[in-house]
Amino acid sequence: MPLTIPPPICLSSAPLIVKSVSINKAINAQEVAVKEKHARTCILGTHHEKGAHTFWTVVNRLPLSSNAVLCWKFCHVFHKLLRDGHPSVLQDSIRYKNELSDMSRMWGHLSEGYGRLSCVYLKLLIIRMEFHSKNPRFPGNLQMTDRQLEETGENDVNNFFQLTVEMFDYLECELNLFQAVFSSLDMSRSVSVTAAGQCRLAPLIQVILDSSHLYDYTVKLLFKLHSCLPADTLQGHRDRFHEQFKKLKELFYRSSNLQYFKRLIQIPQLPENPPNFLRASALSEHVSPVVVIPVESASPDSEPVVETDDLVEMDPSSQQSLFDNKFDDLFGSTGPTDPFNFNNQNGVSKDERDKLIKQLYKENAALKDELASFKAESKRLISQLRGRISELEAELAEQQHLKQQAVDENEFVKAELEEVKKRQDDTEKAQRSLTEIERKAQANEQRYTKLKEKYTELVQNHADLLRKNADVMKQMTSFRQTQEDMEQAKKGLEESVQQLKEDMQQKEQEQTHKLEALQEELQSRNEEVVTLKSSHEESKQTNTTMASTIESLTSEKVALSQVVDEKESRLTVLQDELKQVKEALSAEKDSTSRTVEGLQNQLNEKESHEQALAKQLLDEQFALLRSAVEEAEGIIQDALSKLEDPLHFSCTSSADYLISRAQATLDSLNRLQDGHTEYLADKSDASGMLQSVTLFTHLMSDTIVQGSATSHMVSMEQADNLLEACKQCGSDVLSYFSKLKDSSMLGAADCTEVKKSVTQINMVAEELRPKGRDIKQKELGDLVEQEMSATSAAVEAATTRIEEMLSKSRAGDTGVKLEVNERILESCTDLMHAVKMLVLTSKDLQRDIVESGRGAATQKEFYAKNSRWTEGLISASKAVGWGATLLVDAADMVVQGKGKFEDLMVCSHEIAASTVQLVAASKVKADKDNSNLGRLREASKGVNEATAKVVASTKSGKSQIEEKDTMDFSSMTLTQIKRQEMDSQVHVLELESQLQKERQRLGGLRKKHYELAGVSEGWDENTK
Repeated sequence: MPLTIPPPICLSSAPLIVKSVSINKAINAQEVAVKEKHARTCILGTHHEKGAHTFWTVVNRLPLSSNAVLCWKFCHVFHKLLRDGHPSVLQDSIRYKNELSDMSRMWGHLSEGYGRLSCVYLKLLIIRMEFHSKNPRFPGNLQMTDRQLEETGENDVNNFFQLTVEMFDYLECELNLFQAVFSSLDMSRSVSVTAAGQCRLAPLIQVILDSSHLYDYTVKLLFKLHSCLPADTLQGHRDRFHEQFKKLKELFYRSSNLQYFKRLIQIPQLPENPPNFLRASALSEHVSPVVVIPVESASPDSEPVVETDDLVEMDPSSQQSLFDNKFDDLFGSTGPTDPFNFNNQNGVSKDERDKLIKQLYKENAALKDELASFKAESKRLISQLRGRISELEAELAEQQHLKQQAVDENEFVKAELEEVKKRQDDTEKAQRSLTEIERKAQANEQRYTKLKEKYTELVQNHADLLRKNADVMKQMTSFRQTQEDMEQAKKGLEESVQQLKEDMQQKEQEQTHKLEALQEELQSRNEEVVTLKSSHEESKQTNTTMASTIESLTSEKVALSQVVDEKESRLTVLQDELKQVKEALSAEKDSTSRTVEGLQNQLNEKESHEQALAKQLLDEQFALLRSAVEEAEGIIQDALSKLEDPLHFSCTSSADYLISRAQATLDSLNRLQDGHTEYLADKSDASGMLQSVTLFTHLMSDTIVQGSATSHMVSMEQADNLLEACKQCGSDVLSYFSKLKDSSMLGAADCTEVKKSVTQINMVAEELRPKGRDIKQKELGDLVEQEMSATSAAVEAATTRIEEMLSKSRAGDTGVKLEVNERILESCTDLMHAVKMLVLTSKDLQRDIVESGRGAATQKEFYAKNSRWTEGLISASKAVGWGATLLVDAADMVVQGKGKFEDLMVCSHEIAASTVQLVAASKVKADKDNSNLGRLREASKGVNEATAKVVASTKSGKSQIEEKDTMDFSSMTLTQIKRQEMDSQVHVLELESQLQKERQRLGGLRKKHYELAGVSEGWDENTK
């Protein structure tokens, strides 16, 4: 197959190919950072062609909508072009804004990975293009001087206002990209040394450069706006700036700790607190953040860039001429004659030859010196390279160590992930089993309902059968009685028959005896007839008598035979009837026994089925209890795991809330104990036990979590004690639950240890309560009454003193001074009356609050239970009484002419503030429908109106008494006026400086006052 040689590339198309190759190398689908050399070539290409036509031609052929990594790297390169490319890049790219917006919406459907990052990055690029289109004076790299920044606003405050809003939007997009990148990384691993992590972190360098300039310009513009507009108008600007300041400071701090940024960029650190725009001199304290990019001699990924000349085809002759030219430049051009032509050498003079030799010696010495310097330089470079090699080897070892750590962490994370998956599977199985158990429970409940109905029906049938059985038994008893009667009758008949038989036999025997006797007598008679023929007639008569006797005996025998036959026939009939009765009784007895046996079998089967159902119900109830206890164990273990969770360290709580949770846990534990006892008494119903276990578990886990949160607010020793108590309590609860799960140990399960552990947590929390809460109930309740009484007494004393001062002023003053004093003292008297009314109304409202909220407790116990609210009442009462005393003293000094009117105004404002504190402390626990609460609000309005009246009368009196100098400048010359003007300006500056110092001093005093008030009321205990 012949080899086809491509045609030579023309010079005009070479730069286009180089730029296309660099763009394709910079924007690829590999998850690695964009190489700097390829991005630099793309930037130089835009300056070469004065636009971005080639860039967009190549990019339009890339599948940006199907590959998120490719789109991410495109955004990075495009961001670099907008910053450092030719100014025409913006005009060439603005036409693609709609396509970029559609692509951003498309990637926005993904919630993670490069798709989400690309969506945020594309929004940032669109905002950047719109910003530079609206403000063309800003260059791509945003570097401007203060004068150029002033010129962008064109001396119009509206332009500066709108520019600040646009910069806020711009900076907000930068911060969103910052947060999106950091949230997509696993910061627990060294992600900055991996290729995937560097691919995500690389664009943040451009974001850091832009953010530093935007922050600097925003600060300067806000100071400019505050010098032209009121502070209230710019409240929204300040709030938005403070929010972005916190985010930017945190992101700069997190970025500076990453290994990847340490060798590429020096990130500035923002000040601890944001600038105070309300103070104009704070602008001089502002330091512009400067991002420094170190200049390296050679980049690690540097490669020789293809030059355009290398793409031009050259023939061998041109290559040979190029080589000859380079040789001539190095060693001089060769002469046109042969160097071995001695004729020409002989023509050279000796002096010229000597000069040539000296020149060659000098050149040789210079070359030796240069060679020595080259050797020294080469040695120095070799040593530097060796040092660099050592550093690279050390860095390679460190990277290998980090890689090993990453591999170990990866294996650990995989193991944890498998464990989490197993737990998740177990949880899903448990959830499915719980669902199946619930379904079975419902089915069993339905089956139980049906069985109950069937059981009711069987009971009814059983009752009917029992009734029928009773009837049958009655019939059998009657039959047995009849049978006994018949047997007795039969016995009687048999006895009578036997008697008849015996009588018949006896009569037959008698007749036989008689016949024998007759025969013997007849024989004897015959013998006598034969022997004695003498008495023939006597013999005939005797024969006739004998014949009649025989006939009568024969007839009697026939009658007796008939009676016997009748008796035998009747006996046969009776025997037949008796046999039938016996057969009927036997059949009835058999049927009755069969019925009774069937009913007994059904009853036995029903009882065995009921026993099986009862056993199944007990098993299901215990299974439900066991599953609930296992779930409760999981909840308690999760709460115990939060004790060591670093993410939970930022959570805080108070000792009061922990005590309330612990008390609720103890109450639920008592309910659980009662439910346990009820379940042991009746194991067929575990509903009460399940409810008690669920409630106790959630309250117990909440107590443990709140104990951990409370430990973050106290000292280390107290925190250790509290955490140890929480861990011990969790261990006791798990031990108690393990006994509840075991049916053999269910009866021996005892919650005494759990109750002791919860009580220990409660005791530790009691020790953590603020010291101000250690006041005894009697002392705290008495102290409230004493302070309220003292406040009322102070107000009464102040009213009396004001009236005395008014009487004294009327007696000793006249004219304007008397009018001013009367007006001031009357307004002070009205203020004292209003304060007195407010204090009385507050006492009535507090009485209602105590009566409605104390329940069965006493009033002092209610104050002790709500100690924080009580301390607020005491503090407010003290402030009101103290303010009333100060007001009277200030009014006395003003009336005497020794005080200042400003003191009186400040005192009145202080009383108004103190009464506001008393009103807030009084109504914080009041019912909104309470009538005294409405009266308290009206009294508060009256105090405000009286305060305003005092201030107004004081200002009016001050304006009447103070003399006003008339300013007459008619006699002053120009020089004198100029001098007076300068002196006035100096005085104004001195007063402004003094005013600023006094404001700072006032702020310090207020801060110290808040600190002391916090210490006295126990705030420091809650913030430790």
